[in-house]
Amino acid sequence: MIPNLSQAARRLVCAVVSCGAFIATACTDRTPAPQAVTVTSPSFHPAWSKNAVIYEVNIRQYTPEGTFAAFAKEIPRLKALGVDILWIMPVQPIGKLHRKGSLGSYYSISNYHEFNPEFGTKQDFIALVDAAHANGLRVILDWVANHTAFDHPWITEHTAYYTQKSDGSISRARDEQGKETDWSDVADLNYDSRDMRAAMITEMRWWLDNTHIDGFRCDIAGFVPEDFWKEVSDTFRPSRPDFFMLAEAESPKLHTWFDATYGWELHHLMNDIAQGKKGTDVLTPFFAAQQVAYGDSAYRLNFTSNHDENSWNGSEFERMKENHVPAYVLSATVKNSMPLLYTGQEASLQKRLRFFDKDTVDWTGKSLAPFYSRLFELRHTQTALFNGQWGGSQAEITTNGDRRVYAFARMRDGISVVVFVNFADSAAALAFSDFQGKPGSYTDWFSGEVLPLKSFGTITVPAHGFRILAPTAIRLAPPRTSAD
Repeated sequence: MIPNLSQAARRLVCAVVSCGAFIATACTDRTPAPQAVTVTSPSFHPAWSKNAVIYEVNIRQYTPEGTFAAFAKEIPRLKALGVDILWIMPVQPIGKLHRKGSLGSYYSISNYHEFNPEFGTKQDFIALVDAAHANGLRVILDWVANHTAFDHPWITEHTAYYTQKSDGSISRARDEQGKETDWSDVADLNYDSRDMRAAMITEMRWWLDNTHIDGFRCDIAGFVPEDFWKEVSDTFRPSRPDFFMLAEAESPKLHTWFDATYGWELHHLMNDIAQGKKGTDVLTPFFAAQQVAYGDSAYRLNFTSNHDENSWNGSEFERMKENHVPAYVLSATVKNSMPLLYTGQEASLQKRLRFFDKDTVDWTGKSLAPFYSRLFELRHTQTALFNGQWGGSQAEITTNGDRRVYAFARMRDGISVVVFVNFADSAAALAFSDFQGKPGSYTDWFSGEVLPLKSFGTITVPAHGFRILAPTAIRLAPPRTSAD
């Protein structure tokens, strides 16, 4: 159990560990399915995001150089992989006071509008953004609004910008209940200060105006008052129709201002299913609850890894083993999903990258690029799998009772994409029924095999594998080799 945190905050922090201020132990708490709330339909989603895939960039560890210039050379490869959005982890200078490790946490920022000299210069970063845009990619910057480093200029120039303890000292970052965390390298910002709020929005505007990024991934957004995110949305969206915001939080209410929120609960379920702790029978009630809570328009960031999971809880290979493949297929094809790929996943990164020190990704692992690129191609071309309101409905397909298998169809405008995933150690010969798609000839997206589908039938799904079927009448790109 993590000390000094409420039960609700412990659940969030066990999953998040965004500041890298401590190593999370295994968490048994699970956030309950969200309840229905009144949410403004996020009609502000930019049209370019309707079938977008996000890629998280860890600049420090991406190349031996760990610089903007070195990473920029990788952008054409990521474009070919099928990536649409680059989420860049924080690029500002890291505080030295109370620093953790030799290089410190990305999330301990000592100045909002300067650049970490280890990564490069302002000009280097702008060149990176320009290269991404030239390749048709968008760029969102990780934004840390909850706290700063203890040697940020605001500490001495604007003490009122920070939460102060009874003795007048500045508090460490606090949780949603107002209690100090053990994130000892960061100081808690005071959102009762209107001047601080205005200064924060000014800093965000600086990045939009000067580096031409396309939006923000907002760190531990649930620790920051919701009305501040309203201010941010109201400030930038009217004049920036392509503005995009991702919240590191799981709350239907945040979709009033954010395009996307984290799918932590699905991630934890997939870990449990992959490890055999739960069966796939938990998925249908989960998806039903999600539909009630989030509706048709909300984007949910789904993933099998990210910087928090990799560094603190292990890579997908450690947590899911061979089942990382069906888990990713599931995460990328369910309703409202906006899939995420983390640095190195396409090269079978199997180690926990150190968070506070240099630890370059080993790019010599087995390439999973054909698997991911083919899956992203499916998402880009099949409207049933598009994000939010652009995508289709989802209906479970009944199988012959195997709790290691799950099947469903996504449907839009009379066209269905059918997905079977198998978390078992052996191939599954499935009898299925209640197929609600249009019967006819379907083609396996990966193998090219043509199968007739009626309202019932049989299909074989490989061990730790999947089958994805699309109507044969839809023109399919040439099949590639699957990762299973």
